[in-house]
Amino acid sequence: MGDDSTTDGDKTTANRRRPDSNSNIFSDGEKVLAYHGPRIYEAKVQKAEIRKNEWKYFVHYLGWSKNWDEWVGVDRLMKYTEENIEKQQILEKTQGVDKNPKSGRSSQTKPKVSSDVKVEKEDVKSSGAKGKKRKSESSIEKENPPPVEKPVKIQIPSALKKQLVDDWEFINQQDKLVKLPRSPNVDDILAKYLEYRSKKDGMMTDAVGEILKGLRCYFDRALPVILLYNNERKQFQDFVTDNVSPSTIYGAEHLLRLFVKLPDLLPYVNIDEDLAMRLQQKFLDFLKFLQKNQSSFFISSYDGSKASDSSAARGKMTQE
Repeated sequence: MGDDSTTDGDKTTANRRRPDSNSNIFSDGEKVLAYHGPRIYEAKVQKAEIRKNEWKYFVHYLGWSKNWDEWVGVDRLMKYTEENIEKQQILEKTQGVDKNPKSGRSSQTKPKVSSDVKVEKEDVKSSGAKGKKRKSESSIEKENPPPVEKPVKIQIPSALKKQLVDDWEFINQQDKLVKLPRSPNVDDILAKYLEYRSKKDGMMTDAVGEILKGLRCYFDRALPVILLYNNERKQFQDFVTDNVSPSTIYGAEHLLRLFVKLPDLLPYVNIDEDLAMRLQQKFLDFLKFLQKNQSSFFISSYDGSKASDSSAARGKMTQE
């Protein structure tokens, strides 16, 4: 009896750990799209295993050294379909990614982004040499890290990634704008978060207050430089005049764009590893707060006014 019960117990444990074959979404050798930071890369599933009662996939990023191979969850992967390739394209446009192989991005990702999408200098420096088709290097995988490898990595929640895609489509495909001034504005949202943290922690923390001040400062300075699409430019000039701070005019839609750009901005600040980890945790907590209040912080429809710039400038982030 004892042996039988042990066998049954082992079987029960094995069954609990054994994945249902129908639940395995991705198969070995399958080409997929994988999130790495806020961007999406082409990858290949090397193997799949059940770990802690859920599927995990060991992926290789195509065109990159095997040093970047890693285990990821199903939430990091997407099927390699035309619809998901379009999502990849849109996210790259919102982040000012150039598809020219000389800039370090892969030349084989499809569909191609139009050549009028400019790349920031820091993207060029950090992205390294990813393309397999560069001169005399066609068979060499690059050792340089992906452009998302920054001192502070910001993992944007899936619901907010979709918000970024919708934001891009409203402005660049439907010729609509965020109606200004926004309520709540950036200052209001930062104040609400500070109140939320104070209640949750049971006290007012100076550290959180300082981080929020820094975010406000970054937002006000970065907005006219790298957070606007060109067809939002005239609207900015109409509303932000004299000593008016953008954080009193703009809202969650543009604040979310800042978190896409922050990993590119922070390397120019002297941040030690410990501080970088704390900032990363605080930013993630703030993004979760945005997601929790998504229905009240973000507008569901944009203003139908035509964007003022020419269609030739459509879709480009302002790069001064």
